[in-house]
Amino acid sequence: MPPQSANTTSHLTTFLIVSIFVVALFPSIFVGIFWAPYNSIAESQKSLTLPSRSRGSYLITDHILKELPEIKLYKTGLLNLFIQHTSCALSLNENWDQDVRADMSTALDRIVPEDKKGEGLYRHDAEGSDDMPAHVKSALIGASVTIPITNGKLSTGTWQGIWYLEFRDSKHTRKVVATLQGEKM
Repeated sequence: MPPQSANTTSHLTTFLIVSIFVVALFPSIFVGIFWAPYNSIAESQKSLTLPSRSRGSYLITDHILKELPEIKLYKTGLLNLFIQHTSCALSLNENWDQDVRADMSTALDRIVPEDKKGEGLYRHDAEGSDDMPAHVKSALIGASVTIPITNGKLSTGTWQGIWYLEFRDSKHTRKVVATLQGEKM
């Protein structure tokens, strides 16, 4: 029996040395295999199409929730919405009073006026007098919003909603990339 025991010890020693060597060379594989059962972080990404609209500020929270029912599957996480255009924007703001959206559009038009009289306010005017001001407004407001998810719901404030702000006069189809990331329930 002792020779067999020594042989078993030799195989065990070899196995341990090779295992340590493999872990040292490829630590990410070891971590991935070891932690895989404990990793409950999930990610998904989807392209959404917003209804064609002309200039204005629109509340799109219900549209987003309808298009992303999988939000309900997340215990905690983040929803990032990114609009793939340079003459519109996304924002979080008042969700109840429509006058706020109208006032926002009016205020932005005052801050960034159009050059309807050809006074040379902007060099970039090939697509019309509303184009360059639309780019400026988009840069001011931003192309994305990130909202926390808690227990399957967006963690917005009582009066917060997701806005789509269109800065062009003509109607455009707009694409939004929605990225969900977090721990599933």
